[in-house]
Amino acid sequence: MKAHVYVWMKYTVLDPQGQTVCHALNSLGHKEVTSVRQGKYFEIDLADGTSKEKAAAALEEMARDVLSNPVIEEYRVEIGE
Repeated sequence: MKAHVYVWMKYTVLDPQGQTVCHALNSLGHKEVTSVRQGKYFEIDLADGTSKEKAAAALEEMARDVLSNPVIEEYRVEIGE
């Protein structure tokens, strides 16, 4: 089973890396870009036989406690087949 965890900065938090990317894109002629928010992506392989219920609970804990900083980031967990 494969899982995907997406992590991004809360919209109330400044994103200096996103601003830098936006500025770089604008300087390369991409004036249509007005804002960029950057984030992280994790692809996680789970052991065969892991139930979706157990995987969901474990991934929620991993995303909350290790993969993101809940003070400034939000996350989404997706579990594949």
